[in-house]
Amino acid sequence: MTEWKAKRFWKQATVTRDADGWQVLLDGRPVRTPAKAAMILPSEDMAQAIALEWDAQQDEIAPLTMPVTRSANAAIDRVATQHAEVAEMLAAYGETDLLCHRADHPDELVARQTADWDPLLDWAADRLGARLFPTAGVLPVAQPRDSLDRLGQVIAETGPFRLTALHDLVTLSGSAVLGLAVAYGRLPPDDAWRLSRIDEDWQIEQWGRDEEADAMAAHKAGQFSHAAWFWHLASGE
Repeated sequence: MTEWKAKRFWKQATVTRDADGWQVLLDGRPVRTPAKAAMILPSEDMAQAIALEWDAQQDEIAPLTMPVTRSANAAIDRVATQHAEVAEMLAAYGETDLLCHRADHPDELVARQTADWDPLLDWAADRLGARLFPTAGVLPVAQPRDSLDRLGQVIAETGPFRLTALHDLVTLSGSAVLGLAVAYGRLPPDDAWRLSRIDEDWQIEQWGRDEEADAMAAHKAGQFSHAAWFWHLASGE
């Protein structure tokens, strides 16, 4: 049986603005989300990026080639409708943040984590008002309640489009601090991704590479980079 596939039905994608925000039009008809909601976008840059994705489609629509469209759909259909729950889930990463869980040996790995992660914990304390403390081993350390509350407040105040980006920045890196550092411009995404993989890179140095693991890491790195770009595109929020 031949699988049904959506066909291109429009000639041109254009961008327009109304009182609520920016929209993408396909031959004059506004794009809607899978849940049939109006796709109202926070910035012209995001709308233009989505229009380019639609214009790039050939005879058959390939959703996997439309990452900005997919992220915008997620922001409208899922994140905006459960904003508080998503924000609470991301804030909980502060309780077990990757940057707070350190090796106790060997000394070289300990030194690498200290040199690369301590400045980011200092940044979170200074910029966000959220001081988190590191610990050695796998057991979590009880973080200050006021720091966790402050992280929760910062994340809860993030609009749905940016929260969609922050979701991937945090969950892919395992760190609320790293995710926010990229979002707030403290780190470029490539540097943040590298810092999230100090432990994995150490293991590679000791035991060599694994082709399947490398492919998975490269895929996640691409998702992380896209999330950083989507945050930038959402700057009109």
